[in-house]
Parts: sequence; C-alpha cells; structure tokens
Amino acid sequence: MIFGRSERGKPPVEPVTLKILVAGGFGVGKTTLVGAVSEIRPLRTEELLTEAGRPVDDTSGVEGKHTTTVAMDFGRITLRENLVLYLFGTPGQERFWFMWDELAEGALGAVVLADTRRLEDCFAAVDYFERRSIPFLVGVNCFENAARYPVEAVRKALDLDPDVPVVLCDARDRESVKEVLIGVVQYAMRYAAGHRQAVTT
Repeated sequence: MIFGRSERGKPPVEPVTLKILVAGGFGVGKTTLVGAVSEIRPLRTEELLTEAGRPVDDTSGVEGKHTTTVAMDFGRITLRENLVLYLFGTPGQERFWFMWDELAEGALGAVVLADTRRLEDCFAAVDYFERRSIPFLVGVNCFENAARYPVEAVRKALDLDPDVPVVLCDARDRESVKEVLIGVVQYAMRYAAGHRQAVTT
C-alpha cells in the first residue's frame, strides 16, 4: 500500500495516528531529533537569530546556533500500515510558549530534551507536562563537549517522580532517537493503564 491510497481495489486504510511532543530549552536539539527519524522532510518554522533577539536568546553553550524554531517542527513515522506517529517539536524560547497548548492537544506523551550544560532550561517543559498530567520522558542529549552524569543524578536535579523515565540519547542518531520514542510510548501506555485502574478502584 502507498500511504493514503489503496491497492488492487482494496478500500483505503484509515490509519490510527499517535502524537508525541518534543520539548526543551533553546538549542537543546529538538529540531535535530525530529529530523533524525522523520520519514518525510520535516516541516520546520525556523527563523534566523537577530541582534534584536540577542538579549533574550541565550546562546551560551550553543554559540554555533544561528536559527530558532518559532512555531513548531513536524515529522512523521509510519510504524505500520494502520499506525502513524506524528512528532511535533515545540519552540524553546519563552516568547513562543503560547504555541504549546495548541501543540499539546491530543498528545499521547512527550519527550523533554535536556542539556546537562543548561539543565535549568528544561524546567519549564517538565513543569508544563506535570501540571497537565501528560506523560513524558526526559532524554539527556549527550553533546560531545558536555559532562556526562548518571541518570539518577539528572533525575534528582530535575526533582522528577521516580517513575518518570530518564535516558541518555544522541538527537542526531536515528537508532538512539527510536529508542527514546519507544520509551515514551511504553511509559504513556503504563501511565494510562495506571490512571484507568485508579479511576475504577
């Protein structure tokens, strides 16, 4: 089957779609992560950084960054004929956070990308998903010049609940990102099952 069309007279299959958000601070690798696994050319809404934004766009640690996401990144992965995963990367800067509520509507779960050099930049994303009871996983993007810390040290620094998964990853590497996404889906399923059980008891 070709996506969206049927073969040999079969009726078209209407796929089930899953939605995962990718959030985190400015320059943490959200756009890179979406691009690493998307089967389509990712839709990106990037603009060049300008002198006017210099006072609010902290580029320390990401000095080579010259663009920023102003609305979202969008990617797609067909898991099987009737199951499609949509990835939505959120903008990192505070002045674009008004987009988050729209993007979060109907999300199965989220990835919060973290950079250990600027760990405080992901506090807002962690707080956002906790307040809205959206299951999330923290992916520590292992930059080449960043110190490596044990997963439990990152969990403690972010004050996460014990059941929130924390994994080390490389946002540039397709296989690494696939493992992160599998982890989010698995955690979201456990989270939903736990909430259903809590409601029925």
